[in-house]
Amino acid sequence: MVLPALLACVLGGLLKGATGAGAPVIGVPVLAALTDVQFAVAVFVTSNLLTNVNQAWQHRKARLPWQFMVLFAGGGALGAMGGTVLLAGLPSDTLSIAMALVVLGYVGFRILKADWMLSYAAGVRLAGPIGLLGGALQGATGISAPASITFLNALKLPRSTFIATISVFFIVMSIGQIEQLVTVGLLDWHRFFLGLGVTVAIALFMPVGNYLARHLAKETFDKIMLGLLTLIATKILVQELFF
Repeated sequence: MVLPALLACVLGGLLKGATGAGAPVIGVPVLAALTDVQFAVAVFVTSNLLTNVNQAWQHRKARLPWQFMVLFAGGGALGAMGGTVLLAGLPSDTLSIAMALVVLGYVGFRILKADWMLSYAAGVRLAGPIGLLGGALQGATGISAPASITFLNALKLPRSTFIATISVFFIVMSIGQIEQLVTVGLLDWHRFFLGLGVTVAIALFMPVGNYLARHLAKETFDKIMLGLLTLIATKILVQELFF
């Protein structure tokens, strides 16, 4: 179990460093395939908070206006708190299947709607509802990407602005998520310290991801990550439905 868990951190760090997307996008499915969704979400929430603090500070000058940020991040925090209630109350196999379907939905949308675009004005109007949806997905399955990442990609933001915006979203959302995870008993000191270890592992590989982003075509990197996500999600579905 140790090596696959380490692989989850490595892949999460590469993705985080290269694109600014949350490490849980790939880390949570890998760890959930080894344990369960509740454990994976609780362990990765600490790293999701801490790694994004660093990126938000580094790219702070490129963030979007506060009106957008408050709506988007505030919606994320509220959604995450509600989603965590589902995480605590639903059976583990139901959560695993839901997470796998969310991942496959994200992959499918990225492939079929790669050219989807939104104006900034439309983005402001949708920031609150999309943030709420992304937070709910994050709270219940550990992955907000089908809503949050897809939404920001549609705005066609520069890389630095994308990273600044999604990092603030993850920070505010993670604070609400952590509070609720503690309340429902899914985050204890043991999982918190495991999360700190995950944070260190992710941080070590973020510079490698940043290097790859500068020297590897974005389309190539995306295809690799989407392929990995498809394999992981398919494994989880087969495992839960047929074994």
